[in-house]
Amino acid sequence: METHGLTPRHGAVLPQLLAGEPLSVSEVARRLHVSLPTASELVGGLSRAGIVERTEDPANRRRILVSLAEDFRAPLEDFVARRGEPLLRALDGLSPSERAGFLAGLSAWVHEVQNQAVPSRRPPR
Repeated sequence: METHGLTPRHGAVLPQLLAGEPLSVSEVARRLHVSLPTASELVGGLSRAGIVERTEDPANRRRILVSLAEDFRAPLEDFVARRGEPLLRALDGLSPSERAGFLAGLSAWVHEVQNQAVPSRRPPR
Protein backbone atom coordinates (compact mmCIF):
# COMPACT_ATOMS: atom_id res chain seq x y z
CA MET A 1 0.00 0.00 0.00
CA GLU A 2 2.75 2.45 0.96
CA THR A 3 4.54 1.80 -2.34
CA HIS A 4 1.53 3.28 -4.13
CA GLY A 5 1.05 6.18 -1.69
CA LEU A 6 -2.05 4.59 -0.19
CA THR A 7 -3.18 5.20 3.37
CA PRO A 8 -5.30 3.31 5.92
CA ARG A 9 -8.32 5.19 4.53
CA HIS A 10 -7.76 3.40 1.23
CA GLY A 11 -7.51 0.12 3.10
CA ALA A 12 -10.96 0.67 4.63
CA VAL A 13 -12.48 0.18 1.18
CA LEU A 14 -11.07 -3.32 0.73
CA PRO A 15 -13.11 -5.31 3.28
CA GLN A 16 -16.25 -3.77 1.78
CA LEU A 17 -15.32 -5.29 -1.58
CA LEU A 18 -14.33 -8.65 -0.13
CA ALA A 19 -17.81 -9.51 1.08
CA GLY A 20 -19.75 -9.79 -2.14
CA GLU A 21 -20.80 -8.29 -5.42
CA PRO A 22 -19.14 -5.24 -6.98
CA LEU A 23 -20.23 -1.95 -5.42
CA SER A 24 -20.92 1.43 -6.90
CA VAL A 25 -18.76 4.31 -5.72
CA SER A 26 -21.90 5.73 -4.08
CA GLU A 27 -22.34 2.52 -2.10
CA VAL A 28 -18.68 2.64 -1.02
CA ALA A 29 -19.27 6.20 0.19
CA ARG A 30 -22.40 5.19 2.09
CA ARG A 31 -20.74 2.20 3.76
CA LEU A 32 -17.69 4.21 4.82
CA HIS A 33 -19.69 7.30 5.83
CA VAL A 34 -17.64 9.54 3.53
CA SER A 35 -18.59 11.94 0.77
CA LEU A 36 -18.91 10.78 -2.82
CA PRO A 37 -15.78 12.75 -3.89
CA THR A 38 -13.80 11.14 -1.05
CA ALA A 39 -14.97 7.65 -2.02
CA SER A 40 -14.12 8.38 -5.65
CA GLU A 41 -10.62 9.52 -4.65
CA LEU A 42 -10.07 6.38 -2.53
CA VAL A 43 -11.28 4.08 -5.30
CA GLY A 44 -9.16 5.96 -7.85
CA GLY A 45 -5.99 5.44 -5.80
CA LEU A 46 -6.73 1.74 -5.38
CA SER A 47 -7.48 1.44 -9.08
CA ARG A 48 -4.21 3.13 -10.09
CA ALA A 49 -2.38 0.64 -7.82
CA GLY A 50 -4.17 -2.26 -9.54
CA ILE A 51 -5.85 -3.40 -6.31
CA VAL A 52 -9.39 -2.75 -7.51
CA GLU A 53 -11.02 -2.81 -10.89
CA ARG A 54 -13.62 -0.34 -12.14
CA THR A 55 -16.15 -1.39 -14.76
CA GLU A 56 -19.32 0.04 -16.25
CA ASP A 57 -22.54 -1.26 -14.78
CA PRO A 58 -24.18 -3.19 -17.65
CA ALA A 59 -27.60 -2.04 -16.40
CA ASN A 60 -26.61 1.66 -16.27
CA ARG A 61 -23.57 2.70 -18.29
CA ARG A 62 -23.21 5.95 -16.32
CA ARG A 63 -22.64 3.98 -13.13
CA ILE A 64 -19.21 2.58 -12.26
CA LEU A 65 -18.86 -0.65 -10.30
CA VAL A 66 -15.83 -1.39 -8.16
CA SER A 67 -14.52 -4.87 -7.39
CA LEU A 68 -11.42 -6.31 -5.80
CA ALA A 69 -8.80 -7.42 -8.34
CA GLU A 70 -8.66 -11.21 -8.21
CA ASP A 71 -4.90 -11.28 -7.45
CA PHE A 72 -5.59 -9.46 -4.18
CA ARG A 73 -8.59 -11.52 -2.99
CA ALA A 74 -6.72 -14.42 -1.30
CA PRO A 75 -4.13 -12.23 0.47
CA LEU A 76 -6.88 -9.92 1.73
CA GLU A 77 -9.00 -12.85 2.96
CA ASP A 78 -5.96 -14.15 4.84
CA PHE A 79 -5.25 -10.71 6.33
CA VAL A 80 -8.85 -10.27 7.52
CA ALA A 81 -8.88 -13.77 9.02
CA ARG A 82 -5.63 -13.15 10.91
CA ARG A 83 -6.90 -9.79 12.20
CA GLY A 84 -10.06 -11.48 13.51
CA GLU A 85 -8.28 -14.29 15.38
CA PRO A 86 -7.77 -12.36 18.67
CA LEU A 87 -11.46 -11.45 18.76
CA LEU A 88 -12.51 -15.03 18.13
CA ARG A 89 -10.19 -16.27 20.90
CA ALA A 90 -11.62 -13.66 23.28
CA LEU A 91 -15.19 -14.68 22.43
CA ASP A 92 -14.35 -18.35 23.02
CA GLY A 93 -13.44 -17.47 26.60
CA LEU A 94 -16.80 -15.83 27.35
CA SER A 95 -19.90 -17.45 28.77
CA PRO A 96 -23.12 -17.27 26.71
CA SER A 97 -24.42 -14.39 28.83
CA GLU A 98 -21.11 -12.53 28.53
CA ARG A 99 -21.22 -13.00 24.74
CA ALA A 100 -24.77 -11.62 24.69
CA GLY A 101 -23.61 -8.59 26.68
CA PHE A 102 -20.67 -8.08 24.34
CA LEU A 103 -22.96 -8.33 21.31
CA ALA A 104 -25.41 -5.83 22.82
CA GLY A 105 -22.60 -3.35 23.49
CA LEU A 106 -21.09 -3.83 20.05
CA SER A 107 -24.48 -3.41 18.40
CA ALA A 108 -25.09 -0.18 20.33
CA TRP A 109 -21.68 1.14 19.27
CA VAL A 110 -22.32 0.27 15.60
CA HIS A 111 -25.68 2.01 15.78
CA GLU A 112 -24.03 5.16 17.16
CA VAL A 113 -21.29 5.13 14.53
CA GLN A 114 -23.79 4.67 11.71
CA ASN A 115 -25.98 7.50 13.00
CA GLN A 116 -23.28 10.01 13.83
CA ALA A 117 -24.74 12.81 11.71
CA VAL A 118 -24.64 15.23 14.63
CA PRO A 119 -22.30 14.26 17.46
CA SER A 120 -23.82 14.94 20.83
CA ARG A 121 -21.86 16.57 23.60
CA ARG A 122 -22.61 14.72 26.77
CA PRO A 123 -21.28 15.97 30.06
CA PRO A 124 -18.64 13.70 31.63
CA ARG A 125 -19.93 11.25 34.20
